Amino acid sequence: MEKRSILFVCLGNICRSPVAEGVFRKKAQEANILDRLIVDSAGTAAWHVGKSPDERMMAAADMRGYDLSSLRARQATADDFEKFDHILAMDTDNLYSLQDISPETGKADLRLFLNYAPNRKESDVPDPYYGKVEGFNHVIDLVEEASEGLLAKIKKELSEQNISS
Repeated sequence: MEKRSILFVCLGNICRSPVAEGVFRKKAQEANILDRLIVDSAGTAAWHVGKSPDERMMAAADMRGYDLSSLRARQATADDFEKFDHILAMDTDNLYSLQDISPETGKADLRLFLNYAPNRKESDVPDPYYGKVEGFNHVIDLVEEASEGLLAKIKKELSEQNISS
């Protein structure tokens, strides 16, 4: 059985992308498709490689039932464009950084994560790092909404894959 692979990317991989990974994993598990997915997160910068997500984000996520404690930051690489079907940037700056490292041969579909939240006016998931707790909660709101749209797309891809198999 072929798996679908998704990589969420923000700047440091300690706030937005790990919460996107955690939220999407839980939603995929609830939809009984997590075993058919590879879900990961990364940052465009290397500042926090090997570190746990930001404590404030872990606390906000935990309040909503998302456990991020096992996640560790890593930096996105050009190889990710060969490994993943979907690479989802949290904001336009990260999208541009990813385009800069994308090889011509990459298979990944690169886009902004909030493209999957069509009812939102924002295109970027804002970085809550220098803000207050409300910012972390707002990020989770955005991530939950975009995760629903992404989940619908992935479920469709998997069902089409079953038909063609």
